[in-house]
Amino acid sequence: MKAYLSFDFEGVAGIVDWTQCREGTTAYDIGCALTLGEVNAAIEGAVRGGATQVVVNDSHGQMRNLDPDDLSHDASYISGRHKPLYMMEGLDDSFDVVFLVGYHGSISGESSTLSHTYNPEVFSAARIGDTEVGESGINALVAAHFGVPIGLVTGDEVTITETSPFAPEAATVITKHSITRFAASSLHPRVARERIEEAAAEAVRRALDGRLRPPQLDRPVRLELEVHTADMAEVGSWVKGAERVGTRTIRIESDDALAAFRSFVAVSYITRQAGGR
Repeated sequence: MKAYLSFDFEGVAGIVDWTQCREGTTAYDIGCALTLGEVNAAIEGAVRGGATQVVVNDSHGQMRNLDPDDLSHDASYISGRHKPLYMMEGLDDSFDVVFLVGYHGSISGESSTLSHTYNPEVFSAARIGDTEVGESGINALVAAHFGVPIGLVTGDEVTITETSPFAPEAATVITKHSITRFAASSLHPRVARERIEEAAAEAVRRALDGRLRPPQLDRPVRLELEVHTADMAEVGSWVKGAERVGTRTIRIESDDALAAFRSFVAVSYITRQAGGR
């Protein structure tokens, strides 16, 4: 029984400021410790629920945030920022369940702590069909392609709501309630970890019992991206599978959910240039 865990920072209990998410500060060291605690809680729960293998994909920032020696149960660790499947690198159809740990709300949704959608300097909104999505919804394209259900989602209440169309049977943990984009009322880290461990065990049990379904998507998949400038939309249209359909709108449409996701990753990389980076 294989569990796949993609983790981010911004949805972790106690994290409310960019300094906790970026290298080079004492606050970042605290952010890493808080995140490691929640990741290990999910691993512990997965194993307790019946998982025999756990693969962890570091999906935040430079994607090398944890000491792999600190991961529980000899979990495998995928790290590094140049990954073809980005936040979902390593997922394939050999897995039984996906965990999204420490995720956050979209840039265009309700107030959510440190909300953004991949690159906040480029993307101002994203939609799959008519559903507004954040990173969890975009990443669900990969899970849908490989037929692997999302069984665990942790983060603030906005994250849970935004992910629910793609993971209606998932076990969830609200680690904090967002007050504004830079303030939240968080669970004590120990309480958050206890709840995550229990939810992870339940997620694996649901997967083993056949009570989880992979994300259900209409075909063709249509992903629309709103960007900040017309230049970004033009540059994004240079990517295979992407077209500019408005002044600041890029559309990716495909019968293949993985192809749509790959095009999105390419748009994410290339539009950084239009932003001057």
